[in-house]
Parts: sequence; C-alpha cells; structure tokens
Amino acid sequence: MPLQPENPSTEKQLRVGLAGYGLAGRVFHAPLLKGAGFQLAGIVTQNAERIEQAHGDFPDSKIVGSVEDLLSLDLDLIVVASANVAHAQDAITALKGGVHVVVDKPVGRTEAEVRQIADVAESNGRAVIPFFNRRWDSDAITIKEILKSGVLGEVFRLDSRFERYRPGNTPKNWREQLSIEQGGGLLLDLQPHLLSTAFDWFGDGELVYSRVRNIRNMADDDSVLVVRHHNGVESYLSASAIIGAPGPRIRLSGTHGTLVISDLDPQEAALRAGLIPTRTGWNPPLASQAFIHRGDEVIKHQSIGGNYLDFYLAVEAGIRLGKPWPVTITDAIRVAQVIDQAVSLIE
Repeated sequence: MPLQPENPSTEKQLRVGLAGYGLAGRVFHAPLLKGAGFQLAGIVTQNAERIEQAHGDFPDSKIVGSVEDLLSLDLDLIVVASANVAHAQDAITALKGGVHVVVDKPVGRTEAEVRQIADVAESNGRAVIPFFNRRWDSDAITIKEILKSGVLGEVFRLDSRFERYRPGNTPKNWREQLSIEQGGGLLLDLQPHLLSTAFDWFGDGELVYSRVRNIRNMADDDSVLVVRHHNGVESYLSASAIIGAPGPRIRLSGTHGTLVISDLDPQEAALRAGLIPTRTGWNPPLASQAFIHRGDEVIKHQSIGGNYLDFYLAVEAGIRLGKPWPVTITDAIRVAQVIDQAVSLIE
C-alpha cells in the first residue's frame, strides 16, 4: 500500500531525491521524509526487487539509476542512503550539482573521505548534514533531561551498547561481508551512533582504549571503544553481533545513582512495521522505559518520547529559513577521527 501520511503544510513541498532503497533508504529515510512533508521526487536503485518496492511505496516517484539522474528532477535535497562504499561519490556528485545533501552514517569510511565531502560542500555553497538519527532516540532525549536536572549527581561513566546475537552468516548482507576498508562491519555501522550520541551528551574527548575483533570470520563484529571526555566522563561503547546476553542499552552512572534503559528505542520497530510519524510526532509517543537505581532502590523515571522526524523538520527549516542544521559535518569528522584511530589499533 502506498505511503500516504497527512501533510498539513500549505507551503510548496520541498522536492527530495533518495539515493538507495535498502534498509536505510526504505525503512528510515523514505517514511520520515514523507512524514515531514517532503515530496519524494526520485529514488535511485538498480535492484529489481527494490525497484518494485519503490514503485509500490511511492508510485509518483521516478525510479532512476544514478545520482546524476536525480539532478535532473529540480530537487531541494538529496539523501544519500546507499552502501558506505558509495557515500562519498554520491554526496560529492549531489553537492556539485548544487543540492543540499543528507548523508546516512557514517558519512564517509575515513576522516579523509568525510573531509573531502565537507570541502566540496563548502566550495559549492551547499550543506552536507550527517544523519545521526540516534540523537533523537527516546534514551538520548531522556539523558539530556537527566543531565540538565542533576538527579544523578556528578555523572562519571556511560555504558552505551548495541549488542545482538546473530551467530549465523547472512551472505546478502554487505555489512557482514565487506571489510572496514570496503565500508563493512560494525565499527562503521553501529559505533558512529554510539560515538555521536556520547559526544553530543558530554562533549569532545579522546579515545583511550579500543578493541575491534572478527569473531564470526566475516566483517568486524565485536568492538569496545572507551572515550575519556574532557569533562571527566568516560564512555564505554560496545557494538557486537555475537553477545548471547546483551547488556542494557544505556547505563549512566553518577554519584547519586544510575540510570538504566534496557530496551532499544521503539521507533525502528514502528518504522519497520510501516508506521509513519506525523509532523507533530508519534501518536502515542514512543518511549523507552527508564529506571534510576540506588542499590536495592529502583525508581521508574519518566522517559521522553523519541522522534526521528525532528531531524528532517530541522533540515526543512534550514532549507526554507536558513536555520541551523540539526547535525554539523564537524560532528561527523570527529566521529571519523575516532574510527580511524580504532582501525589503526586493530591487531
């Protein structure tokens, strides 16, 4: 059934092209763009199955074979949701075509690649906006409120995880089959989320420990990074596909207690189920369950609903009104620098 959420805006819709219609393009970007009121004018995919899916989901969109083809559609924005190996080429082509660009994480495979994209954006007077959507997770927004309130006292440690148990081989999943240099693995897939949110909460810091491993004889599938932030907080960041008993999504510790959020933000599951938020957000709000632990005392904390749509509403405001972009390219450069350090330490 075609995706048809309500668009209450009376302004002319901004026209957007989407490069890539796999997991990132179809499950995340396309529904969020539609929900935010963008007109999805064109979709890049050459895969027969995805072409059929795109036609079914967005029958009014033109299906094309390249970003160059998108540039003929009079666009306000291009979203790069292709495989990591193609991010830089796709983004640079769009920027040279005079269009603002959103690029899915990790933006580039290396710092050099991210800086190349940033330089092209600057020279063409266009913006490149990293899609660090996990900053709009329920847990991320709740943590910002927690930090502002001071309820945990002096915060000194963050444990942040994306841990799963997937012992089998998925041959069609390029993230599991390709090397880091080719854009595969969890270091480029999940650690950018963990790093970008940690930097957003606690500011810049330095990588003080890194362990990146390949347990299943595919791409890297188990990593732990430790960042010591300049404000004294230490972030322990774990991304793994081979943990049989995953730890809590978030454990944030301070002198007055520990915040624990065990479950993943529910927005991805909602998007996978075909649901789309409206411009006012999810109804009802989608929130993780949060608890503050003080030894044997456990108190439920009111968490705040997440909303990925806020990212694209901020992009819209940037295009229409010149408002600040929701994420800056310097954020992506900092994340890429840490990823490069972790790669250099692989034994």
